[in-house]
Amino acid sequence: QVQLVESGGGLVQPGGSLRLSCAASGSIFRFNDMGWYRQAPGKQRELVAVITRGGNTNYADSVKGRFTISRDNAKNTVYLQMNSLKPEDTAVYYCKTDYLDYGFRKEDSWGQGTQVTVSS
Repeated sequence: QVQLVESGGGLVQPGGSLRLSCAASGSIFRFNDMGWYRQAPGKQRELVAVITRGGNTNYADSVKGRFTISRDNAKNTVYLQMNSLKPEDTAVYYCKTDYLDYGFRKEDSWGQGTQVTVSS
């Protein structure tokens, strides 16, 4: 069983910054890709950014140049630094991790979500 604990959401003015954190824990073999997704009201959940265990990253076009994803493998934690925030970034942000269990089965787990609201 994998647990993901997210933190760092909140209310920020346009142009501001926030940093999200997601700490993963569980009795598993290895955490692989970790990423952030978001879901705005009335819209489908979408990928924001993903990072491999080796540090390769991929971003949605809408956040490139403004958001930075990083991870600390020793702490099993993934971060999302969000700068130059826009009202359209308002959404619930979810952390997701892929992992291998001790049977080497590929599984994934989601966090509970953290609200990010960008408004003046």
